[in-house]
Amino acid sequence: MARRTPGKKLLKMLLPIAGLLLLAVALTMMWLVFKVTRPPRQEFLVTPEKFTLLSERGLKATNEEWANRDGTKARGWLLRGAEGSPAIILLHRYGADRSWLLNLGVKLNETTNFTVLWPDLRGHGIEPPVSWTSFGGKEAEDVSAALDYLRSLKTQERPLIGPHVGLYGVELGAYAALRAGVTDANVRALVLDSVPDSPNDTLSSAVRESTGLSNGLLKWLAHSGTRIYFVGGFDSTRSCDAAAKTGDRRVLLLAGSGPEELRASTMALAQCFPNPAGLEVQGDLPLTGYNLPSATGEQGEAYDRRVIDFFDRALRASP
Repeated sequence: MARRTPGKKLLKMLLPIAGLLLLAVALTMMWLVFKVTRPPRQEFLVTPEKFTLLSERGLKATNEEWANRDGTKARGWLLRGAEGSPAIILLHRYGADRSWLLNLGVKLNETTNFTVLWPDLRGHGIEPPVSWTSFGGKEAEDVSAALDYLRSLKTQERPLIGPHVGLYGVELGAYAALRAGVTDANVRALVLDSVPDSPNDTLSSAVRESTGLSNGLLKWLAHSGTRIYFVGGFDSTRSCDAAAKTGDRRVLLLAGSGPEELRASTMALAQCFPNPAGLEVQGDLPLTGYNLPSATGEQGEAYDRRVIDFFDRALRASP
């Protein structure tokens, strides 16, 4: 009768353990991918209706929907400005929503009479029409669709907005604004706050926020699983590569209070723009768009004024 060798016995014992480990890794990867691609959602901080009640200012912002270029739906608030004036799109960070930037947009409209659009980035806001985020790649295409939507708006058969547009974004929104802005010749001004180096950085930050851990293994599992989830379609283009294509656009980079890695990546990005004369950098702000809702009145007013003044100068001066 043949006797089993010790090696075969050991292999037979280890195979079930290895199978359990692989299953645990696969389940952890699936959980992480689901967790980070579905950002946390909460009620709006404020809506145009509540803003009107609190401020006693009539705010005629409307709820709007339009189509993204991949056929999905997008939505946002629209505040119309003067006919033929420039337009501004305001883009929030990962885990936030359009309400985080409502106050800034209202001030922008009141000061400049520009049209303002606040979209919810995909995967964000209450019951989003697209349930997941791509950390920047698809969001950039969605910003381009929002630009198409603005240009479709009419007042008595005339275009609502003029040819020039500005984009403002924080973190995920800043990346999407930069990527979309360099593909559209009529985007003449960019305000980019706390810009990640690439979608990989936003993904890593999402892992840390979701788990409370800055763990290399968890990040590796999330990055690997996300690439599998998007079936090779995960766009990880670096911000620097996009910045090199900005040409003669006016750009304001903002950084300071907030995650140090975002301040570092924003300051490093300043070296990537081809037109230093059109670039303004403010890297030691006591308040950034990343934590704007927690601002005191004085800090918030100073931040808002900086953004508004830049857009007013940059877009009115555009040829």
